[in-house]
Amino acid sequence: MPLALFGGVRPSSRAGAVRDAWAGVTLASMNVPQVLGYARIAGMPVVTGLYTVLLPPVLFAIFGSSRHLVVAADSATAAIFSAALAQMAAPGSSEYVALAQTVALLTAGLLLLARLFRLGFLADFLSRTVLVGFLTGVGVQVGIAMLGDMLGEAVSAHATPAQAWEVARDLSQVHVPTLLLSAVVVAGILFGRRFAPRLPVSLLAVAATIAASAAFGFAGHGIATIGAVAGGVPAIGLPKVTWNQTLALLPIAASCLVVIVAQSAATSRAFAARAREEVDEDADLLGLAAANAAAGISGAFVVNGSPTQTAMAERAGGHSQITQLAFAVMALLVLLLLTWPLQFLPRCVLAAIVFTIATGMLDLKALRDIRRESPGEYRLALATATAVVVLGIELGVLLAVTLSLLRHVRHSYHPRNMVLTEDAAGRWVPTPAAPGMQTEPGLLIYHFAADLFYANINRFAEEVRTLTASAPAPVRWFIVEAGAIADIDYSAASALRDLLDELAARGIRVAFARVSPDLRADMDRHRITPAIGAARMFSTLHEAVAAARAAMVRDDSGRASSLPCA
Repeated sequence: MPLALFGGVRPSSRAGAVRDAWAGVTLASMNVPQVLGYARIAGMPVVTGLYTVLLPPVLFAIFGSSRHLVVAADSATAAIFSAALAQMAAPGSSEYVALAQTVALLTAGLLLLARLFRLGFLADFLSRTVLVGFLTGVGVQVGIAMLGDMLGEAVSAHATPAQAWEVARDLSQVHVPTLLLSAVVVAGILFGRRFAPRLPVSLLAVAATIAASAAFGFAGHGIATIGAVAGGVPAIGLPKVTWNQTLALLPIAASCLVVIVAQSAATSRAFAARAREEVDEDADLLGLAAANAAAGISGAFVVNGSPTQTAMAERAGGHSQITQLAFAVMALLVLLLLTWPLQFLPRCVLAAIVFTIATGMLDLKALRDIRRESPGEYRLALATATAVVVLGIELGVLLAVTLSLLRHVRHSYHPRNMVLTEDAAGRWVPTPAAPGMQTEPGLLIYHFAADLFYANINRFAEEVRTLTASAPAPVRWFIVEAGAIADIDYSAASALRDLLDELAARGIRVAFARVSPDLRADMDRHRITPAIGAARMFSTLHEAVAAARAAMVRDDSGRASSLPCA
């Protein structure tokens, strides 16, 4: 497939470009405080949050396909690598920054491999249910991590449970002015989010507290500030890390890859569907790879397709990647002209902004919907959230993927199988398969609701044995209604041939109904067709039932004619 550049920009009219550019200015007014907050989550210098919206969105606009996806710093990926890197270097140090850059470059490499092998479909393996639980857990973790700065307490622990314990233990040391300022900022942002979502409340809070801090000397009154912020454009270059450090960072990059693929794909799909547009997930993988490479060489950290920032761009009126390009221009202006005032920004204000971001990740409505519609999936979401909070982000990511796959495999391993019976009107009625059930005397029709493979063939065979042994009348014909079976693997085929021999020895004839061409090809290849008999392979259930009934009538007539006359 030829490489298509600027897929998220084209087509565009002059009026549309002006509208999207203004939306980028609006997005910057709302989002600059957030990317500073994401840098805080990442343990990086505050200015690197601006770096994430400088070159990365430009590269995604060139190589990506989504017109809507905003690629920048993201709380989920920031939390993933910061939790691990904090064990390797002091957050904010030059060594830590180099490690974070390396994670971005490794993530870019993995994303490029995913694009080369067209692995965009892997996003489908992280279910919406588990993703909700994962993001909820990240929200709780990030919120707890911010409590120390919001209360004016010194927290040294890295694990979330230990951080919560330190905060609770040292409540007597809370700095009241810091707490009050944090509470005002949180209340203002949440109020604005609820009643004035287009108003850049976070930006107003940052501007107002910077002015107040500079005028009244907050630092001299015990309210900590973030200190000097380096201005100007970032230096371009590769980070200096050792080979052993690079190898140690690979699992962290892999965790970021999983979240980026799942979250970006889900976000781009959702917004493309709203606009009735197509999206090329593999092209987006290339765009995300280029964006992370740009982040890695420009002193930034991992970037991701952000659902919250994408929603903000849509609310601002953006309909193409021109919005992101305009946002990048605004970030450049801030870096060149407005970094000096940032030194007066209170740390608690930045923490309060991040705290409100964390609360936005708690999708309680989605959790309530999941609980109402599927209690089992709700338990999976809670298990994932708990694992993220208690065990950490990396293990939470692995658990999220594992639970998603296990949920899929469980449905295939233990499908809802049915026995079909005929009602008075001649319609087939499915009833959950259970011992003692039978379609009619001599006949049992069994619907297996999944492909046959190595993990579920033993369950299939055991259920067939149980149904045939417990039937009220001896089973003479056993029909497998195979409409849901599209594939049989080698292990399942071998076990199925053994089962057919066993049933034949018991005098039970087996037929398959609703056999698709693909299934028939598998059965031919695995020598199942000759074991059953080609005459007992039917494309419809009606044909199979008619053949079985006719055979039973012939058998009964033959037995009756062979009886001696009185």
